[in-house]
Amino acid sequence: MLEAYKNVRTPPRTPAEAAQLIATALKWIQRSDLEGILEFYNFPIPSLPAASSSHCPSSLPEGVQFVLNTLPVNNQNIGDGDGFTAYVATTDPRESAIVPIEVHEMVIARTEARNRRDYQSADALQSSIIEAGYKIIVCSDEEILARKYRIRMRGIDAPELKMTYGKESRNALVKLIGGKRTTIHVYCQDQFERYVGDVYCNNVFIQEKMLKNGHAWHFTTYDKRPEFAKWEREARAANQGLFASLNPEKPWDWRRERRNGGIQAY
Repeated sequence: MLEAYKNVRTPPRTPAEAAQLIATALKWIQRSDLEGILEFYNFPIPSLPAASSSHCPSSLPEGVQFVLNTLPVNNQNIGDGDGFTAYVATTDPRESAIVPIEVHEMVIARTEARNRRDYQSADALQSSIIEAGYKIIVCSDEEILARKYRIRMRGIDAPELKMTYGKESRNALVKLIGGKRTTIHVYCQDQFERYVGDVYCNNVFIQEKMLKNGHAWHFTTYDKRPEFAKWEREARAANQGLFASLNPEKPWDWRRERRNGGIQAY
């Protein structure tokens, strides 16, 4: 928005001019999302330029419900080789319109408590914000309100941490996304309320890397993509990662045995 404002010859003086400025600044998001933002703030809908093909909804794979652009992923939030917790800034257009009013109120109250050095109240408000599914994160010396998302990487199944090669698989994912921003194409939520999606980082398809290097299995129960099967076969043939073992245990078999024994595993 700041860059768009700097580039205008004269500051906007009417709602229509302000709407056009917003449309120019946010031209990269989907048209329906942009119109929703303008309607939320009671701005008129201007004539919007056609989106570029790289950001056109039709360029997304079939079945993608929405896209998450995350803040840098904390290493400690990477649970294993196929799942992690990510945070998305509420300044993101999709997020900004859905933050509950009570969360906004708690953020303001926390700021006021910190200003008067009532850190006990500020900490209690931070805990309430976290319980609501949000968190205030310091990024580049700036506090950012972000929404929490639990992510399950689509189409792969990595060894659980307590399994053989579990820690190695997690470490491989840490090297790929730890401390970095990711883009996630979300397809659905699973029975554990995790968001299931394809993960990209620095233009790298993360599931592809995990499969090719033998850090995960192709999860054929839920995914039939032939390229995933091919990448696993190549890793097996090259004895990569977990396939260096003669008969590595499959994580779905490991979980089933634990559940049959009354131990929670997912």
